[in-house]
Amino acid sequence: MGNLCTCFSPKTPVKTKKPTKRLQGNPQTAPNSSNRWTRIRSTRKDNHDELIHEQALAAAILFRQHQQQNGSASGSFPFDRSVSLRYPNGSGSKKTQLPRSSSSRARSLTHPLLQPHQLVNQDIKLDDLETNHFVLVHGGGFGAWCWYKTIALLEEGGFKVTAVDLTGSGIHSFDTNGITSLSQYVKPLTDFLDKLADGEKTILVGHDFGGACISYAMELFPYKISKAIFVAAAMLTNGQSTLDMFSQKAGSSDLMQQAQVFVYANGNNNPPTAINLDKSILRDLLFNQSPGKDVALASVSIRPIPFAPVLEKLSLSDLKYGTVRRFYIETPEDNAIPITLQESMINSSPPEKVFRLKGADHSPFFSKPQALHKLLVEISKI
Repeated sequence: MGNLCTCFSPKTPVKTKKPTKRLQGNPQTAPNSSNRWTRIRSTRKDNHDELIHEQALAAAILFRQHQQQNGSASGSFPFDRSVSLRYPNGSGSKKTQLPRSSSSRARSLTHPLLQPHQLVNQDIKLDDLETNHFVLVHGGGFGAWCWYKTIALLEEGGFKVTAVDLTGSGIHSFDTNGITSLSQYVKPLTDFLDKLADGEKTILVGHDFGGACISYAMELFPYKISKAIFVAAAMLTNGQSTLDMFSQKAGSSDLMQQAQVFVYANGNNNPPTAINLDKSILRDLLFNQSPGKDVALASVSIRPIPFAPVLEKLSLSDLKYGTVRRFYIETPEDNAIPITLQESMINSSPPEKVFRLKGADHSPFFSKPQALHKLLVEISKI
């Protein structure tokens, strides 16, 4: 995850082959207003474990349903399934509404909870858009699973959505420690774009380190990308690596330094192969404004972050990358990529337009899903 790189340069790597568990205790689960979750409100360890167990079971059921919908009832996931395709109105069955957030935080009166049909302009005609196809690219450690609310809201509005599992992420089975380049890490995305029909375009949405990933794809396939939306993401310039950008703010977040645990699968005398995140710090670092049930889902779903792609410098040209329209969505309550760093990236390479998502942490698809959805739809109409 690019946001962890601020501390790589000044910090001496931990001399261990395997990540170590810090005994700091798990963060308390936020109180939950939904009746469905009242039985697991307690912050005691046994109830916390029950919550994680239930969310893991729910995630497994969702994956099982995904398999059945794609004709893979046997439980195996071929390589090309690393790209999870979801199409609106495929079965003609009644649409399932997204459940209300279980967060107990008071909502601003200026940002009331709205249903999907209230957020989207009812006069919008999808056929009039250059494209109605969103491709969602997760950040380091995350997977396609993190977009589940965004997928539901976009499909509710009639958009076509593809959520990608990058190599070694989500349900993609590749060992993270074996990833040696950015091209290898981004291969599921570039393979998908390469197979698009001539003339078909998409809107790329990148979160966190996914910003560097969509930038790489923009250089390869500018003619297949209508717009690129960076959500609390690494937006680099030519010749920069994610490490270069984030090391500019080295030491700005003690929380990031505490959270990272290096993995040395090739031995202590060789560079790190991956980074693990201390799960006891996940809430404060990535989900400080997000509902407890989403934090629980993330705690059993996040995988190690490949280290080599973070070090790779991007080659971005004006003739290719520069021709794609770029937009940035800021997250002011972000503890992983502080708003000052987001603004530094924006000033270094100004996009067409910048939006600020009030009250969003580093994971706005959890903390502000409906407001994020509204911005994505608005950008699609620009």
